[in-house]
Amino acid sequence: MPQVAAAVAERPPAAVGKQPAGSDFAPLLRTIREQGLLDRRIGWYARSIVINALALIAVGTGMFFIGASWWVLLLAPVLSILCARTAFIGHDAGHSQITGNRSVSRVLGLIHGNLLLGMSSAWWNDKHNRHHANPNHVEKDPDVAADVLVWTSNQAKLRVGFRGWLTRNQAWLFFPLTLLQGIAMKIYGFQDLRRQSPRERVAEGTLLVAHVVGYVTLLLATMPLSHAIAFAVIHQALFGLHLGLAFAPNHKGMEMPDPDGERWGHLRRQVLTSRNIRGGLLTDWFLGGLNYQIEHHLFPSMPRPNLRRAQPTVRAHCAAVGMSYAEAGFVDSYRQVLRHMYEVGEPLRVE
Repeated sequence: MPQVAAAVAERPPAAVGKQPAGSDFAPLLRTIREQGLLDRRIGWYARSIVINALALIAVGTGMFFIGASWWVLLLAPVLSILCARTAFIGHDAGHSQITGNRSVSRVLGLIHGNLLLGMSSAWWNDKHNRHHANPNHVEKDPDVAADVLVWTSNQAKLRVGFRGWLTRNQAWLFFPLTLLQGIAMKIYGFQDLRRQSPRERVAEGTLLVAHVVGYVTLLLATMPLSHAIAFAVIHQALFGLHLGLAFAPNHKGMEMPDPDGERWGHLRRQVLTSRNIRGGLLTDWFLGGLNYQIEHHLFPSMPRPNLRRAQPTVRAHCAAVGMSYAEAGFVDSYRQVLRHMYEVGEPLRVE
């Protein structure tokens, strides 16, 4: 499977983003390589995968023991958090952060995405790599394409009827809508099977169906139907919310390249469209390292635990070349996102 975004950081400096040898990005890449920050952290990932797997087993065991009681619903938020951890592992596998072996990365993606979450790794990698190649580009980045939500005034002008109502109120509806994000990503994965090659479709589809069957079986085998429905609703809603909290502040409200303007180089394209989230180890854990969005976009194959270590070097380099480096606090980042969404929908609120 092509790993477009991951490959960017693996090319020789002169080839990254088709930059000339004297580009602003080349010396930064050279420094990061010399610091060993692109080296794989297989031991760190092995521990993370094992701990996550054991935690999932523990929750499943708890469901068997207390499934007959409504107290079992307390395990639903725990499972949602563990599923987010699982999604972060699948994300890192898709970027070849865990290992440079594509076959192993593919297996890890299938296990953590398709089997454990019911989310197609092939769909995610295709969409996510296109995003990494052209972040916030309205014609090339699927993450800013007009869908339920819109991200530019030009997109908003075309909205009428129910979609117009959504756009007028999208800032208020954003967090409620994220409750559906987990389910939506599962549906998109099944829909994407039509795009995939026959061989890929069999592997992806079989594991997606296995997840659905396994999930329903686990719920019905451990608790009454009423408990199972309530558990699934809470689990899936909080899982979607967690993903939304991790993804939303990274690019929304940041610069968007003009499709008809000059072609941006790799450094500018990745830095000016991304926002980092300030915080400590708890923020790193909760957001799966995606709070270092600038570093992640500059070096997609950089292992997650190295992103924090790379930040001072990247920040200093941006200052040296006169490029802004966006950071925000956890709460303020969402305030900026919601403000941008509100401003985009403003024309439709004017009678």
